[in-house]
Amino acid sequence: MIVRIMGEGQVEIAQADLAVLNALDTELEAAIEAGEEGAFRERLHALLDKVRHVGKALPDDSLASSELILPPADASMDEVREMLGNEGLIPG
Repeated sequence: MIVRIMGEGQVEIAQADLAVLNALDTELEAAIEAGEEGAFRERLHALLDKVRHVGKALPDDSLASSELILPPADASMDEVREMLGNEGLIPG
């Protein structure tokens, strides 16, 4: 799966890593629903850090289309809320 982190570029994520990313996504959604800014910020950074860790960076000139687009680390809670679909940021 090809994932773009806004402002950072694209990474390729193995299917085997999606379960962990989905768990972090669920925690992020819960923080948003609760309106907890501190927890939201912590969970967003944890999700993005994990994507960076498990993902294999694609070259800047890659023409692969992104299957998922994740918000930047400095995104607001409202911005991320608007990006959430029925299955969160990372469909499971």
